[in-house]
Amino acid sequence: MTTTIEEIAKILIDRKLTIATVESCTGGLLSSKFTDVSGSSAFIHLNLVTYSNEAKHKMLGVRNETLENFGAVSEECAYEMASGLYNLTNADICISTTGIAGPTGGTIEKPVGLMYSTICTKDKAVTFQINMHPEIQRIEMKEWFVQAVLERLLNFLGN
Repeated sequence: MTTTIEEIAKILIDRKLTIATVESCTGGLLSSKFTDVSGSSAFIHLNLVTYSNEAKHKMLGVRNETLENFGAVSEECAYEMASGLYNLTNADICISTTGIAGPTGGTIEKPVGLMYSTICTKDKAVTFQINMHPEIQRIEMKEWFVQAVLERLLNFLGN
């Protein structure tokens, strides 16, 4: 039985689709999962880590108003990151990740474990939120979030 990433890679290759990722809280882990697949150069277009708000703004065009009013960990920022990546790359599928992986940095309004991702194409964008238990270790939280993103992507692709 194949893993989620292998299923996704097969779909991308079979459909001749390209993918680009922009990550904040996952720090390149999603990109790493894709590059673990032999032949991934056939579908990976570009992978970025934009950890700072400045990078999100300068590289992806995330609006300062979005960052000020909603913060980097928000549905709005995840959407603007993915759509900005689409505008930058024109890849068939663009995915963003942003969140608070802890163990510090959370607030009552935005606790540790709050994560957002957007999957964006030319015609459609889907943003989802995941809330993980705040006491999960940072590295484990990142792994689980990336797995959730991959499962959502597989579903998005129609399998």
